[in-house]
Amino acid sequence: MHGLPIDHVAIAASDLEAASLPYLALGLSPEGPDEEVESQGVRVRAFQAGDSLIELLQPTRPDSPVAQFLERRGPGLHHIALRVDDLEVQMRRLEAEGARLLNPEPRPGRAGTRVAFLHPKWGQGTLIELVEHPR
Repeated sequence: MHGLPIDHVAIAASDLEAASLPYLALGLSPEGPDEEVESQGVRVRAFQAGDSLIELLQPTRPDSPVAQFLERRGPGLHHIALRVDDLEVQMRRLEAEGARLLNPEPRPGRAGTRVAFLHPKWGQGTLIELVEHPR
């Protein structure tokens, strides 16, 4: 395998039930119960799609980044996430290459993961998340 695998694609939604309909119609099922990620202020519903996930994100508070995204842009693609083995090493390496991190230290993510976000200006308008799964 070359490069970092896609962990998930995240879609901002104001209503998880309505946002789930296309994926249910495509034959996908939620991977488990919805999960609240307090550090990001979202409720997440994840659908398995091959080796990756499609995550639907619904804000749980008005000051969350996803709530602000919905206010500015409406529902739609929020970010792409790449799976990494050592989050801190990747964060420092990317900083050395000029990447701007939105959080200087890893944060808790869904399903016991640790995450970090790269500024969308560095990603040519795309918010990129790095995800480290528990070992």
